[in-house]
Amino acid sequence: MTTLSFELPDGTTRNVQVKHLLNAGYAGREQEEVQAHIAELAELGVPGPATTPALYPVSPYLAQQVSEVRVQHGRTSGEAEWALVITDEDVLLTVACDHTDRELEVHGVAWSKNASPDVLGRKAWRLDDVRDHLDTITLKGWVGDGETPDTLIQDSSLEALLSPDYWLAVLAERGLNQPGTVLISGTVAMKHGVDQFARSWRVEMTDPTTGTSVDAQYVVEQMAEPIG
Repeated sequence: MTTLSFELPDGTTRNVQVKHLLNAGYAGREQEEVQAHIAELAELGVPGPATTPALYPVSPYLAQQVSEVRVQHGRTSGEAEWALVITDEDVLLTVACDHTDRELEVHGVAWSKNASPDVLGRKAWRLDDVRDHLDTITLKGWVGDGETPDTLIQDSSLEALLSPDYWLAVLAERGLNQPGTVLISGTVAMKHGVDQFARSWRVEMTDPTTGTSVDAQYVVEQMAEPIG
């Protein structure tokens, strides 16, 4: 069973054995915009969800805190997101990057979510400590090639997404509001013209009230060609 470790602002640590991992999808607060995005994806052959927002169970071992992600081909990419982590003591909020297989996505979104890890930050905030100003927290993502400066590909705030409390209520309805559950929020729009199939990904949430940030970053390594 995967164990994640998070450093809190006061220097204490929370260790969590992941029992349930869920990825939200089509989780923007403006559902009219979500429907327009679904229509755009349909033109690319990506099947739409039966309902929105969607929630995809993911193998718990895919919740990882790593600096490298191994992939099978060149058409995979990350997504800047926040993550809820339920512990024995409290609920934590951190940043995450949902690395997704775009070739597999056209055959099934749920399948694509299980093809690569959800990379989580190593630092976190207590949800109770930031709940009163969540919408002001920024969420950004950068891509890089290892040679030139990173390029901003996602730039938004938590105001764009359904709130952590919305998802906590959904988890409670499903009996999943328990220690060991990790929920990834769904992502925000990517900037047009930026190549998402990058050598590296970096995501960051910044709290303007405290001036603190949590981040996650990794490089993408393509595996050798299969034999047979």
